[in-house]
Amino acid sequence: MNLSNLHPSKGSRKNKRRVGRGPGSGRQKTSGRGTKGQKSISGYSRKRGFEGGQMPLNRRLPKRGFTNIFRKEYSEVNLDKIVKIKKKEIKLVDLVKHRIIKKESARVKILGRGDISSAKTIYAHKFTRSAQKKIEDAGGKAALIGRQ
Repeated sequence: MNLSNLHPSKGSRKNKRRVGRGPGSGRQKTSGRGTKGQKSISGYSRKRGFEGGQMPLNRRLPKRGFTNIFRKEYSEVNLDKIVKIKKKEIKLVDLVKHRIIKKESARVKILGRGDISSAKTIYAHKFTRSAQKKIEDAGGKAALIGRQ
């Protein structure tokens, strides 16, 4: 086998359809579009979601609910995951490094599941009361980020 023997497999390559090339081509006159109607004319384009004049699905369904544009999403981290990090000071960079959160720019809330035995300073945007109590009972500190 060499480069001169290589060729595409049978049926994988197909010639482009050449329309409007006379009666011998089999696609003469109307070029396979049929006669009359909106789709037979050049320049036709259908809008996304168009259903042939029927009321489109996105307009048939009722609109419900409310989206708060000021909502703040938090990545939730439990104490049992933080205990695995062997450091005295735990910042967002450390959580990213240990793959507990995805991005350093994410807001983080510490939840109280699990126990903490050693004193650690944990930096986060929010703490639940139970998490804060467990950290402080162990001799550590729950430090808030973004507040003075």
